[in-house]
Amino acid sequence: MGTDVLASMGHELRIGNNTTIVLETDSRDQADEFYDALSMGGSETQDGSDMFWGAYWGVCLDRFGVRWMISHTPTVD
Repeated sequence: MGTDVLASMGHELRIGNNTTIVLETDSRDQADEFYDALSMGGSETQDGSDMFWGAYWGVCLDRFGVRWMISHTPTVD
């Protein structure tokens, strides 16, 4: 999965943020743990929330300028 740097969302292209790393986690709690750690000292954060496509999803730019998407998609039995 990937995305562009979107000026409409307030993103500004800088060397280091032109790639987004996606973490797909095993649980919602794990997603929150990764988000909390990666967003500490960072910026451009969007806390985890339920999305229309069925995932729990958040995004942040970490303190080193790397953009992360953290996602958990529950399995359906």
